[in-house]
Amino acid sequence: MPSPTPAATIERFSRLLSEARLEVLLELYEEDAVFAPQPGVAVQGRRAIRSALRPFLDMKPRMSGTVQKVLEGPHAALVSYRWELEGTGPDGAPVRLEGTSSDVLRRRPDGSWGVLIDDPWGATASPAA
Repeated sequence: MPSPTPAATIERFSRLLSEARLEVLLELYEEDAVFAPQPGVAVQGRRAIRSALRPFLDMKPRMSGTVQKVLEGPHAALVSYRWELEGTGPDGAPVRLEGTSSDVLRRRPDGSWGVLIDDPWGATASPAA
């Protein structure tokens, strides 16, 4: 089901991640999308994004959040999303992550929105090179 607004697309991402629905989650991304699985690291394309999302799904995450800001133009939008994720690490220890994402979305021909750039760490400084 296509998401009718940029905010709804990002909120749907949280639900799908919590439900571990990887293939449906990947449909939110544009074919040539870029994703930052950690600060200072980026991967491009759905195949690479699938691999980068796998460790998050392995944590059996529970993700929630709030849209902080949407700046929407006729063909693109910027969404800022404050999120929290709780899960279980490979060693069985609890994991808690949080951040404020910066997401760029592109309007698709059917009127829905696809994620073009997904930086969950958008408000976090990148590590020094």
